[in-house]
Amino acid sequence: MKENKSIRLVRRLLLFFIVVLFLSGFTAIPIEAELSFLLKIFSSPNQLHHWLEKVLSAYKNVNNDTPFLLYGYDWLAFAHFILAILFIGPYRDPVRNIWVIEFGLIACVLVFPLAFIAGSFRGIPIGWRLIDCSFGLFGFLPLWICYSKTKQLITTNHSIK
Repeated sequence: MKENKSIRLVRRLLLFFIVVLFLSGFTAIPIEAELSFLLKIFSSPNQLHHWLEKVLSAYKNVNNDTPFLLYGYDWLAFAHFILAILFIGPYRDPVRNIWVIEFGLIACVLVFPLAFIAGSFRGIPIGWRLIDCSFGLFGFLPLWICYSKTKQLITTNHSIK
């Protein structure tokens, strides 16, 4: 009975993770509309507003002058979609596919050095890098619960049905 609860919890968390990962990828597609929307919300002149203006201006310039560079946004979205699909395996059978959960945990941890190292070289403000790091943190938490519960299932020699 407790094992069934664990499996249900793991599956609910993985489904949440899959949906959020997919939605995160989807947000890379309409970036101009999203930035314009954020500028309306954060309309008072402050650092965030100026940063969003700068990013939107750069996006528009790149889109006008060298739109092929924005192909990187398309690949970013695609990577999120593919990674979301990857987690269907542990959703079906977390014990057999625990390696995917481990992979996800590693990826979440690696968000931190990427954000701080590459972000520093690219001139990304520290606040924005911290927002990026929050994706690693908030992805790690449900995956850690999934990992822990799956390890418990393995030690009880449970088979998934």
